[in-house]
Amino acid sequence: MKTRLLFVSDIHGSDRLFYKLTNAGGIYKANVIVIGGDVAGKAITPILSRGAEFEASIQGTRRIARNREELAELEKEVRSLGSYPYVTEEGEWNELTRNERAMEQLFDRLISESLRTWCSLAEQRLKPLSIRLIVNKGNDDPEVVEQTIISSGFVEYPNERVVELDRNHEMISLGYSNITPWNLPGDLPEDALAQKIETLVSSVRSIENCVFNIHVPPVNTHLDIAPLLDKELKPRMAPGGEPEMAHVGSVAVREAIEKHQPLLGLHGHIHESRGYSRIGRTHCFNPGSEYSIGVLKGVLLDISEDGLASHAFTSG
Repeated sequence: MKTRLLFVSDIHGSDRLFYKLTNAGGIYKANVIVIGGDVAGKAITPILSRGAEFEASIQGTRRIARNREELAELEKEVRSLGSYPYVTEEGEWNELTRNERAMEQLFDRLISESLRTWCSLAEQRLKPLSIRLIVNKGNDDPEVVEQTIISSGFVEYPNERVVELDRNHEMISLGYSNITPWNLPGDLPEDALAQKIETLVSSVRSIENCVFNIHVPPVNTHLDIAPLLDKELKPRMAPGGEPEMAHVGSVAVREAIEKHQPLLGLHGHIHESRGYSRIGRTHCFNPGSEYSIGVLKGVLLDISEDGLASHAFTSG
């Protein structure tokens, strides 16, 4: 008997991608959907009320909504891009930008409201099809992500746990990364990552049938190549004018895979490194991410008691 797993990562608050994902479960006849982290959006987009009209800047373009119907469409577009629309007065917004704590509280509230909507939609669409949805945090996700998913009642939150996918396969999950230039909440030193992996592995019954759902990919693979950044966090350019690329994945994750040889490694984090690598007997995947243009990238995997039966990258 096979279990079909649909894995995606780094959807970063995009309504469009999440709606596509809840439809894809039935289309691909998946048994389990896993989101490997970085589910929250990165920013708030203020929509300023100006009398009877509303104004916003979307990807550098000034946009005007002249009535409530156009406002609703504007908010929908913002959400599809992975940002959170917030209708406000210019004075209130200016005050918020000067109050870091108030802005953080607003951001957490908007993330939670969006995630609660997602969890409710997932239950409506996936529960009747007996499709499980497992959603982990990523290194870029604030604490409110964990709190909201746990409270949903339907969506499963796997971080730092061993979860049974079926009677033959378990999955360990870690929503962290090695240290990044942005010093995000989920960035950890390599030794801390290694310790967390070993703690989880100690509770796994059958490591050869285990799935490692770890947000950061192993170093020195096809899955961890990203532009090198300068001190201003801008891509460093090679002499030919192209960005200088480097392997930025985790040493601890690679060493754990080399040591324990699980069945699968499912990773995200590096959006531009969609691909497959094999480390010993372990099949490692990164589906990549193009959330900013509304394209859902994934990988579909059929697993059985004999191992990985098949896989296919998906895009739509």
